[in-house]
Amino acid sequence: MKILNKLERKYGKIAIQGLMRYIVIINVLGAILGIMTPGFYYSYLSLDFGQILHGQIWRIVTFVFYPGLSSSSGFVNPMNILFFGVEMYLYYMIGNSLENAWGAFRFNLYYLSGLLLNIVASIILYVAIGSSFPIGLSAINQAMFLAFAVLYPDVQLLLFFVIPIKVKWLGILYGVIIGYEVISYLTIGQYAYALATVIGIANFLIFFLMTRNYKKVSPKQYHRRSQFKKEIKNNTGITRHKCSVCGRTEFDDENLEFRFCSKCNGNYEYCTEHLFTHEHVK
Repeated sequence: MKILNKLERKYGKIAIQGLMRYIVIINVLGAILGIMTPGFYYSYLSLDFGQILHGQIWRIVTFVFYPGLSSSSGFVNPMNILFFGVEMYLYYMIGNSLENAWGAFRFNLYYLSGLLLNIVASIILYVAIGSSFPIGLSAINQAMFLAFAVLYPDVQLLLFFVIPIKVKWLGILYGVIIGYEVISYLTIGQYAYALATVIGIANFLIFFLMTRNYKKVSPKQYHRRSQFKKEIKNNTGITRHKCSVCGRTEFDDENLEFRFCSKCNGNYEYCTEHLFTHEHVK
């Protein structure tokens, strides 16, 4: 926790606000790419370490343009488009919920560490089997969903658009499936696949270190908060309070309270979530 606080104090200002907005855009661009130019992703953009070792280093970054939709004939089933749209909306909501609970910096760290861990998993498989295994964003999305299920266990989703089910049960189902995959790989001696599967969602472990003492906020409050921030910014545009750890201001949440720390050497102001958890400035 202290390390995260130090990193957040030092680099919090460069965190990408609303990261999920850009992630969804990347997913949509990947889907368009998969429809318009089938096979282009795997030929030039995927995480193929054989090609990376031959100089195509851009693949370390471009693999995020994974085609969630694809077509070999130029025709895409409308139902596939519908499910893709629902998936994008779901993960947009999940990502915003996590960012709202943790702050932009910690959510950035969570997501980007997931990308790095997936690259590590791909390297392990390449070394073990001698060829690259196509890795998209499924493991990263799973790690996001698991974190959301723990943080907001009672939020209800409509399974198959009909059956209401709490997120915690879907999270447990995800965990069982992942555990079954790992055990299956170990049973048949595919240790590299088992290790890669675990590493692919290892950033979920970070979640347990990040969520202690964090206030849960219902996703239903987002619209009210965004309207509040818009009204305040239109009226003044100047912040009166800013947390020295997470960088949040009164524009981010009308319910946030700010206090100065008497033990810090200087005028350092903190939100209530970091007032008693930050490391004192000497």
